[in-house]
Amino acid sequence: MSKSKKKTGNTSSTIALNKKAKHEYHIEERFEAGLALLGWEVKALRAGKGQLTDAYVLLKDGEAWLLGAHIMPLNTASTHVVADPTRTRKLLLHAKEIARLVGKVNQTGHTCIPLALYWKKNRVKCEIALVKGKKLFDKRATEKERDWNRQKQRIMRDAQGA
Repeated sequence: MSKSKKKTGNTSSTIALNKKAKHEYHIEERFEAGLALLGWEVKALRAGKGQLTDAYVLLKDGEAWLLGAHIMPLNTASTHVVADPTRTRKLLLHAKEIARLVGKVNQTGHTCIPLALYWKKNRVKCEIALVKGKKLFDKRATEKERDWNRQKQRIMRDAQGA
């Protein structure tokens, strides 16, 4: 008799999303970066204990760093180390990508933020984006468009049901 290995936990490849990003910024360009993590952090992310709410990307000395990302340590996985949930983590990108990001960020109004953490095969990847901040009227226009699309869906659904 052979035992089948069942996958437990999260079946989706997405670990954490930065939901505020699309509301706060115009996304101009996206990059996929690797993430240098410790063992306890990988275990915590497998359990879905990561969040990107107030995280941002710092470009310094030709390197990219993820600041403010919160990975909640598991009691079982981090017994022998002092776990810092908001430590600065290194983003792994090609030198050309970092140079492109640095060039754009030095322009006025551009910044770099993380959009999502996800699994790719058995590695953790971070989707980062080059963004430009939205003005208040842009946010209101986006909200208005979203409400109108929702209303259109309701009208179409009611028309088909009648």
